[in-house]
Amino acid sequence: MRSAYGVETVRAAERALMARLPEGALMQRAAAGLAAACADLLGRVYGSRVVLLVGSGDNGGDALYAGARLARRGAGVTAVPLTPERAHTQGLAALRRAGGSVAATGAAEELIARADLVVDGIVGIGGKGGLRPDAERLAAAVERSRAAVVAVDLPSGVEADTGEVRGAALRADLTVTFGTHKPGLMVDPAREYAGVVRLVDIGLELPGEAELEALQHADVARLLPAPTGESDKYRRGVVGIAAGSARYPGAAVLAVSGALRGGAGAVRYVGPAGQAVVARFPETLVSDAGPARAGRVQAWVVGPGAGDDAATVAEVLAADVPVLVDADGLRLAERDAVRGRTAPTLMTPHAGEAAALLGVRREEVEGARLAAVRELAAAYRATVLLKGSTTLVADCAGGAVRVNPTGTSWLATAGSGDVLSGLAGSLLAAGLSAPDAGSTAAYLHGLAGRFAARGAPAGAHDVAERIPQAWRDVRG
Repeated sequence: MRSAYGVETVRAAERALMARLPEGALMQRAAAGLAAACADLLGRVYGSRVVLLVGSGDNGGDALYAGARLARRGAGVTAVPLTPERAHTQGLAALRRAGGSVAATGAAEELIARADLVVDGIVGIGGKGGLRPDAERLAAAVERSRAAVVAVDLPSGVEADTGEVRGAALRADLTVTFGTHKPGLMVDPAREYAGVVRLVDIGLELPGEAELEALQHADVARLLPAPTGESDKYRRGVVGIAAGSARYPGAAVLAVSGALRGGAGAVRYVGPAGQAVVARFPETLVSDAGPARAGRVQAWVVGPGAGDDAATVAEVLAADVPVLVDADGLRLAERDAVRGRTAPTLMTPHAGEAAALLGVRREEVEGARLAAVRELAAAYRATVLLKGSTTLVADCAGGAVRVNPTGTSWLATAGSGDVLSGLAGSLLAAGLSAPDAGSTAAYLHGLAGRFAARGAPAGAHDVAERIPQAWRDVRG
């Protein structure tokens, strides 16, 4: 499990550690890790040209001490303090002793143009809003250069706690972060600015519950259901799929495909696309009697391709089993009906659907994903899986938000979300909690998308076909 902690939690842990260490020891730990990462990126340190963009905070000090280490190995290191009167005094002295130099901001653009490596130590984890005009000018110069860029703790201009980018920000090839990941390094749009993220352990003692967490293979393997000798199709889980319409029969087929490949013992389908479903998946149990009379299920999926069938959505929401609501179901579901449910509810909107539910513009959701997914979960008293470039899963009970690390842009294809709904529904039917079902399904779905897209574009059907491969990959 990869975890991310907020700024105040990190600062409290740093204060507690600094109280036990000699003065300056924590910064030296960070600088040593930063210098090693810079050296790895450069390959050949001796003779390389390094520019340090130095702000007034501890990130600037980290950059200066790391620069001093590189200078002692033969690199030509020049620091550019953006506010010289507030730069880290001891760090500047250490750099000069090691043979490095200090330049005024007026010379920065020329230095950057000739640099092999630029170290971004402008703004620390407490920064809010975009870059100030003088820093924005330097960021533009870095963008024009051919230099590799290393950010100290996180790229300047992005917000550590939220992943928001509210103005100009500096793009890094590598971000070296200290002690723990920060939420902004795991959530878009900020994540796009971070490049590869390298975590340096500096000895922080952090609380058990993080702000964000990302499942890894071992975590997902522990969550995946497995049949036993006593299992039958009912014990493995029966998922009901209420999806599709005369206009969108394929949504039903794709949702059923995700459910079948997600390990469901059986799939019951209710809707007008029964003929198309059985033609593709003859093992599906088809009913035209409506959800309440379809037979025993342990979970329902409702909404993909449903058109304007509000009655079916309401009937499913009245069931006393876990329910996943997607696509048209999100538009048709009454908020009070969702809030009043006693069984778990998992909602799976993309950014446009989330914006409609919240009454805001799509751009507001995409720019503040963490805030949006938490607000939706609280408003509907449900678990919410917000699809997108970084898929997030938030539970109305609070706790860490799950961020999916396996997503790929190849999943941006029609019907992909229908497959995800069926897959998550099968995991709900198998007994996983709504947060576990959502995050596990997103993880497998992302892996399947990667496998499907190797060497060629892939459609939703191809993604569904690769779910068993993703399952095997996780189980090892």
